[in-house]
Amino acid sequence: MKQSLAALRDTDALGGADSKYENLFSHVPVFVSAVDMAQIKRVVQAVEAAAKLLGYYNAVLSYAPDVAHYDPGPAGVFMGYDFHLNGDGPQLIEVNTNAGGAFLVDLQVRTWSACCAPAQDTVSLPQVHDFENNVMQMFRAEWARQRGQGGPSRIAIIDDDPRGQFMYPEFLLAQRAFERHGVEALILAPEFLVYKNRRLFAGDKPIDLVYNRLVDFALALPSHAALRAAYLDGSVVVTPNPHVHALLANKRNLTFLSDPDTLRGWGLDEDHTAALRSAVPRTTLVMAENADALWEKRRNLFFKPATGHGSKAVYRGSKLTKGVWAEIVNGDYVAQSFTAPEQRIIEIDGCGIRLKADLRLYTYTGKVLFAAARLYQGQATNFRTRGGGFAPVFGI
Repeated sequence: MKQSLAALRDTDALGGADSKYENLFSHVPVFVSAVDMAQIKRVVQAVEAAAKLLGYYNAVLSYAPDVAHYDPGPAGVFMGYDFHLNGDGPQLIEVNTNAGGAFLVDLQVRTWSACCAPAQDTVSLPQVHDFENNVMQMFRAEWARQRGQGGPSRIAIIDDDPRGQFMYPEFLLAQRAFERHGVEALILAPEFLVYKNRRLFAGDKPIDLVYNRLVDFALALPSHAALRAAYLDGSVVVTPNPHVHALLANKRNLTFLSDPDTLRGWGLDEDHTAALRSAVPRTTLVMAENADALWEKRRNLFFKPATGHGSKAVYRGSKLTKGVWAEIVNGDYVAQSFTAPEQRIIEIDGCGIRLKADLRLYTYTGKVLFAAARLYQGQATNFRTRGGGFAPVFGI
């Protein structure tokens, strides 16, 4: 943990706010068996295969915003597949676009590799040696999927109030990685973008590609109007984009991915169906019609907003109050069968501390880029737990 934080400090990415990030990196790894990793990869491939089915495609777009019906081609950089590992095997908790942490985990694993040379051969994930080259190939592939030839000369990393974001150091690491490969990169809030003459500008600089870190997945806020207009005109490459979010990351999609009969009816083959049946906890849309039944079963359920992010407004059923339940029923929520995360006991100041662990796979077009673990206490990953944070993954 100290070595990783020191390495991050050496990049001048912390801006003097070291204490804010003291729980960003854990000092212990997480171990994943080859059997579990093989199953996890099968699950990712099965989700991607399901997303190509016409029945699935029509179903998820039926509740997607209009902007998500436009598909300019990009597949979405840094897709995130989040798993719990327990006695039931890997369990897919959710799928996310713009999954954060990739550049930070790369930095962490490089520090581990430098200080733990005998263990390098056992670090099967992530594959760190070609991280930047793989990232650049991914962004160039996104460009090619929409533009065909050439590549972006200028990238904008976009988020609301980027300097105020907890992941701002990652934006700086990404910016420097792009620039090392000859691509200018700007870190901007969306209100500084202007769309004119069918080009997206930041000041007088035209933007070729947007690395989109916004959580307004439909680009619906007024401050995102210029980006939305340029996106819909095909004047800028945006990745990940609203279409990708609708196809893969809306949590309502889990109601289909956890329903083997529906998947078979749409034509998903038996191997992919079996992978999803074993790994996707049963998920149900919360409606007035099933509210009473779900309330009775709430202790074994987790409730999530369909278009939520970062564990915001997520509730463990056993801790629900009637007041919060009314908000859930009137909101756009899904109920997911609760699956316990793996637990890891670590030592801090001579005392054993029990932490929960989840596993995040960063992928592109269904291929695994690398994996990272996150250790935490409480209901969800928070980067506030002593001894917790990102952890490297060792294969066993």
